[in-house]
Amino acid sequence: MWLIHRSGVLGSLLKRQRGRIAVANLYNPVFRCILVDMTLPTLAAFEWFPLILSLKVAALATVVALVIGVALGWLFARRPFPGSGVLEAICMLPLVLPPTVIGYAILVAAGRRSPLGAWLREHLDYTIIFSWHGAVVASAVVALPLVLKSASSAFAHIDRTLEAAASTLRQSPWSVFVRVTLPLAWPGILAGTLLAFARAMGEFGASLMVAGSIPGRTQTLSMAIYDAVQAGQDDLALLLVTVTSLLSVAILVASNRYLSVR
Repeated sequence: MWLIHRSGVLGSLLKRQRGRIAVANLYNPVFRCILVDMTLPTLAAFEWFPLILSLKVAALATVVALVIGVALGWLFARRPFPGSGVLEAICMLPLVLPPTVIGYAILVAAGRRSPLGAWLREHLDYTIIFSWHGAVVASAVVALPLVLKSASSAFAHIDRTLEAAASTLRQSPWSVFVRVTLPLAWPGILAGTLLAFARAMGEFGASLMVAGSIPGRTQTLSMAIYDAVQAGQDDLALLLVTVTSLLSVAILVASNRYLSVR
């Protein structure tokens, strides 16, 4: 009886082990690509420029979107004027328009043949087309609606009696805004800002049309992934996707923890 019981237990263990081996074999190509292919020639060929440029472009674009978004959000929430609804809808268009449309609009507005582009080239010998500054502009445009909507909603839900109480203490309007209004609206603004940074990190279509994908000059992470896939460098593409995904998860986790503490 003991031998029969023993053989039954061993048989059950062997079946479980075979099942685990089958699952391991199923995912073996993925693990092999991540743990083996990435750690040898692919990691050696990894260039840090796309990652550094992506962080720089996303940071600058977020700052631009933050300044403009907070100003417009306060204006739409506190000082509505005839046509403000139409202007707000225009500012929100990047949320629904294809990125290629946004890129084309920037080319029309600031391209070399546009009045602004011609003036910049003639007087400053400068152009945003096919430069990383163009990627900043494109990323700021697509990220602006996220900050704008969050800021407008945050300003609209502030209890104005608190601002009125501050005004009775002989505080100037600017002082009331900086010391009362902005701190109360900051959690909502920050949430939109973090989403804007994440959106700018993943920007591809508009930036590709405006800045292009020039290695060592304008190639961000998303563009490097596209170029690697087009060149058949699947291992490098997977490495870049992994880096982008881990970075995005870290940003979102950090933002969620910060907002939960606040």
